[in-house]
Order: sequence, then C-alpha cells, then structure tokens
Amino acid sequence: MRTSRRSDVDPFIVMDVMEAARAAEAAGRHIIHMEVGQPGTGAPQAAIRALRQAMEEEPLGYTVALGLPALRARIAQLYGAWYDIDLNPDRVIVTSGASGGFILAFNALFDSGDRVGIGAPGYPSYRQILTGLGLTPVDLPTAARHRYQPVPSDVANMDLQGLLVASPANPTGTMLDHAAMSDLIGAAHSTGASFISDEIYHGIEYEAKAVSALNVSNDVYVINSFSKYFSMTGWRIGWMVVPEDHVRVVERLAQNMFICPPHASQVAALAAMDATEELEANLDVYRANRALMLDGLPKAGFDKIAPPDGAFYVYADVSEMTDDSRAFAAEILDQAGVAVTPGLDFDPVRGHQTLRFSYARTSQDIAEGLRRLKDFMDRR
Repeated sequence: MRTSRRSDVDPFIVMDVMEAARAAEAAGRHIIHMEVGQPGTGAPQAAIRALRQAMEEEPLGYTVALGLPALRARIAQLYGAWYDIDLNPDRVIVTSGASGGFILAFNALFDSGDRVGIGAPGYPSYRQILTGLGLTPVDLPTAARHRYQPVPSDVANMDLQGLLVASPANPTGTMLDHAAMSDLIGAAHSTGASFISDEIYHGIEYEAKAVSALNVSNDVYVINSFSKYFSMTGWRIGWMVVPEDHVRVVERLAQNMFICPPHASQVAALAAMDATEELEANLDVYRANRALMLDGLPKAGFDKIAPPDGAFYVYADVSEMTDDSRAFAAEILDQAGVAVTPGLDFDPVRGHQTLRFSYARTSQDIAEGLRRLKDFMDRR
C-alpha cells in the first residue's frame, strides 16, 4: 500500500542512540547514559500506592475526556503555589502526555498548511508532529548570545500563524525571563499568531523560578507534563491550559482522538502532586549533577556551552572537534562507553556541530561519564 506524504517524517535520532547503547550493553559493556531525556528515578511512591489501592477498589474504565475533575482542580492549585495565578480548573485539560497536548493544540489552532515558528535548536518532535498534521514548521535559528532562545526579531516578517516556545528549553536548558516571555507573546499577538508555551521542565530550575506564559497573558496555550519534575515518563500523562472559550474546542477533539487520558495514570498523577519531599530530593540530585557537568565538561574540552537555567541538559558547540556530530557521538559511545545525543535532532541545519549531554541519572553515573569523556578527549 502507498504511504502518505505527511508520514515522511525524520527519525528521532536519540532513539537510535538509545538502541545502539542497548546493543552495547547486551554485548556486556557498561554504558553511561547521557543521551536520554528522562529522570533516572521512577514515579513517587505515593503515586504507586494510590494506584494499587484504586485498582483493588474499582475497575479503571474511561474517564471524561477532559480528565478527572479532582486532578484538574489539583493542577489549577499548582498554579497558585508556583506562579501566584488564580486559575479556573475548567481551563485545565488532562492529556496523554505532553505529546497528546501538542496534537490537540495544533489541531485546535491551525489549518492545513499554516506556518508555526519553532526555535532551533528545539525539541525535534515539534517539527515532526506539525509535519504529520499537514502543517508547516518554520525553524527560527536562535543565537548563542540570546542563550538559544528566540527573540522578537526572529519572528518578524515570517508570516507565522503560530509560535511555540519552550522554557526551560530542550536541548539547552535555558529559560525566558518575564520580559523576554512578554516580548515574544506580544510579537506573536501583534501579527495574529497563536502562542504555545511548552513548560514541561517547570519545577526543574536552579537559580530562578521559571515564568509561565500565564503570568503574562491568558490568551495562550500552555502545555506541561508529569514526565520530568514528577518523574513519570512512561505513564504518558500531561496537561494543557487553554483560554476559556477554547475548552469546548479542545474537548471535542479529545473525545474523538483519545476518548480520555489513561485512567490509571491520572490516579497516580494526582497522588504524585503531593509527593513534594521525594520530588525535591530528585531536584537536589539534578542540581548536584549540573554542578558536576559545568565543572567537568570544560575540563574534558567541551567548553562552548550555555549554562542551563533548568531541565537537565547541557548543549555544547563542538564545531572545533567535528563537522559530523552523529559520527562523533558514535565514536564517543564506542570508545568511551558514554551515550550522548547528536545535535541534528534539535537543529537540522547547524546540529552537525553540536551535542546534547543529559544529566538526569545518578550523580555517580554523571561523575563516571565525565571521567570517561575526559579520558577519551585526552586520547583523541
């Protein structure tokens, strides 16, 4: 059978790196994982206990499409605690991971062929989901002097129907402050473009609290997830906040596309939101790992970096070492036993000269990985 032109999307290269690392481990090697963007910890214990109890008490069937009312209310409460925002729970929509949120947002806001601006470097699945939906992703090459975040001049005269930003960002971990966020929202709205804020790494910040787009405007879409701060990647549970007059629009789409988010994951997510002590302990590990990376990477020769404000990544310019980041990453895996991600995932044009290092694993792993990287670079 034929396949659609829309299905002709690029592979997610980090998944190929993960498979190569798995194969090396299957052959008996010990690999340090700096490629994968997920916490090394599991779901909070309170989440597991809550799900176990729920499974014993009742069958977990469909929920309403927008998600469990108790979970929506608890998410709204989070915005009061984290951002001092009095959020109407009716605006909260629980989704099948942040990915489900992007699919709903793109379908709700854009028509076929619409142009949506995304910062480069940026999360590669933005581009592929947009393409798969018949939309046009528009890479906005960002500058190191702006810490790889878009600025209003990047979107000027681009004929965009949408603008998507991430703060903290993947792969850089850099953030937008209130003024920068306000400027970008203003630039989008001045041209009639819809604004989407990816806030999946909120909660993982080191020196300043991340700013939500909702601190600036209610006329935005915000997408978040339980994958990162709440350490629940495989549970595929997230949420979005939309303007009140968009709730029914998204609800109709959600009913037909997903029926509802996973009931079991919603039960666990609700309990996870009160596991503050355990979650903050995870954050302490990331904070320690960040310090290790900012000290160890330059010693290994990777000194062209923008220090991350949040998330758990460091993005390095390796243009003086290679013009083929994919081959370089393969060499590092083969000779150093450290899995890292080529920048081509995040920036198809300039990513051949960059690498992303994740520090989401244990501090022991990070320290060992940095030792191996230094030894490799000293031999190279």
